[in-house]
Amino acid sequence: MVDYALRETDTPSLESYRQGLAVLRAFTGKTVGPPDNRDFALLITAPGEEAVLGGLWGQSRWGAFYVDMIVVPEALRGAGVGTDLMRRAEAEARARGCHLMWLDTYAFQARPFYERLGFTVFAQMDGPAPFYPRWFMRKLLE
Repeated sequence: MVDYALRETDTPSLESYRQGLAVLRAFTGKTVGPPDNRDFALLITAPGEEAVLGGLWGQSRWGAFYVDMIVVPEALRGAGVGTDLMRRAEAEARARGCHLMWLDTYAFQARPFYERLGFTVFAQMDGPAPFYPRWFMRKLLE
């Protein structure tokens, strides 16, 4: 048994996440070969500015593309920006050779939006309203 210490925090640093991820990827590499994780982002900014106002963040891994987060600033909602972000992410997923995209969304979020884009529910997690249910959705890329 190796000695270890545990530190509890409700404000983990981005660096601590990166360090944990490196340990996980090292294990994965030894177990099934090098992970093919590739991050992806489409960032919405004001022209000439660096501050991020919204966008889409995702990752491809083992032939699947996960949409982690999509944020459209309120002033841009209903103007097709979300659809454009998702279509660009899908094009990138296809370019990476992915066979599916997947994401999750809560009851108060955007299930109908994703359904209009061809996503279907493959799992549901129930819990208290108004947050739940939480749906896990996918779109097969043929």
